[in-house]
Amino acid sequence: MEPIPTDCRTRRGLELIADHWTLLVIVALQQGTKRFSQIHAQIEDISKKMLTQTLRALERDGLVKRVVYPVVPPMVEYSLTTLGQTLIEPIWALRDWSEKYIEEVERIRVEYDQTGKNSLQEEILALVQKRANGADSSAKPEKE
Repeated sequence: MEPIPTDCRTRRGLELIADHWTLLVIVALQQGTKRFSQIHAQIEDISKKMLTQTLRALERDGLVKRVVYPVVPPMVEYSLTTLGQTLIEPIWALRDWSEKYIEEVERIRVEYDQTGKNSLQEEILALVQKRANGADSSAKPEKE
């Protein structure tokens, strides 16, 4: 099997959208042009700093267009570029997969984590018993 080179197109493409904030911002903008506060309100748990960083990165990559209107106070709007809109279909494919399989993944994860805990507990118990048995067998018989 061939190694996956660091400069392959697929890897470089995935690096653009690999974090979940990027995908969520693209989904939010898929519905149309929005102001920063609208995007922030739509995406739960994203900080303003992270949203700013994500929007800047998407703008730099040509996926989001930022328009600043010369009014007081300044008004800024964000929208997907034509290139950014090409990501909607693959993102919906990921959404469809998640809707279909995420509960199964979470169930398997819980089983795996529980098995790991039980296995570790069993190993610790066996080690404690082994040490306890070793201590019993090495004890000298008492004199009568």
